[in-house]
Amino acid sequence: MSKLRIAIAGATGYAGEELIRILQHHPFVELTQLAASAKWDRPVPLAEVFPRFAHPLDLAIESYDPQTFAQKSDIAFLVLPHGLSMDLVPILLRAGLRVIDLGGDFRLKDPSLFNQWYGRVHGHPEFLAEAVYGLSELNRESIAQARLVANPGCYATSVILAVAPLLRAGMVEPTGMIVDAKSGLTGAGRKAETSLMFAEMNENLWAYKVNHHQHQPEIQQALRPFTTAQKISLCFVPHVVPLNRGIFSTIYLRLARSCRWEDIDSVYRDFYRDTPFVRMRPAQSWPKVSDVAGTNFCDLAFTVDTDQRLVVVGAVIDNLTKGAAGQAVQNLNLMAGWSETMGLL
Repeated sequence: MSKLRIAIAGATGYAGEELIRILQHHPFVELTQLAASAKWDRPVPLAEVFPRFAHPLDLAIESYDPQTFAQKSDIAFLVLPHGLSMDLVPILLRAGLRVIDLGGDFRLKDPSLFNQWYGRVHGHPEFLAEAVYGLSELNRESIAQARLVANPGCYATSVILAVAPLLRAGMVEPTGMIVDAKSGLTGAGRKAETSLMFAEMNENLWAYKVNHHQHQPEIQQALRPFTTAQKISLCFVPHVVPLNRGIFSTIYLRLARSCRWEDIDSVYRDFYRDTPFVRMRPAQSWPKVSDVAGTNFCDLAFTVDTDQRLVVVGAVIDNLTKGAAGQAVQNLNLMAGWSETMGLL
């Protein structure tokens, strides 16, 4: 069996490094091209950038060139800052490649929402309808056939997996949802910023983009098919915490009807019965970020307060794996017709 040739643009970021880590052990792929920004004016050995990959992977990191990508790869992963993928995707698709974009450029179907939440005009809105939202647990069949997959945001992944089953079952109200989410520092990307320095972050915690984070419309869009309600609304408050990696999202939902803990547990387990990477916790067993670190799992737990008609759901993921690179490989496996867990367990 010939191996699929894989290229990565944005290979020097945290998610790019995680992709390399996973794909170097994937039995059915070959990494053929690693690219970064134009500042790489000469090829630099991968081991010089990431010594952990010395010997197992003898590749150089080069500046991105679409023609080289087209010649040396079958599938391209774009792990770039928001706004940079939109001009690259049409070139790669025309060259016959399939693309998995880990940025936010193709997640939102409405270009006016992209402008509103990302602060720029979308350069190629004609591709938004074609892009498949790459949350594997919800869109397996569409992902398998896709040329272009928009990998979900990390916060969005945890919230959507926690809420979708309950919305579909009509157990919770689609309005007034409250999301209190906390993420490790790698979620901000590999960049030099004063607020991300050790002395600023250690023994500290703060909220940011309160109710104005770009994952908010993404969550609403993804949940819309699971309810007949005209409106989905949520208050989304993300925080950064002094961890390297991991997300803990706590979601507060109003019950639409009377439900026992066992009823809700049954709904979750039925919804995710064929999904290898969502794990339900037993009653009174709440997950920790360390439970999923370095894995592609999402662990879910919940409690029910019938007096206040409230469900509180906790969702934990590794932001670099299930929230980025691992989910991208999960999508790759679906696109190639392989087992969903290939290279991830």
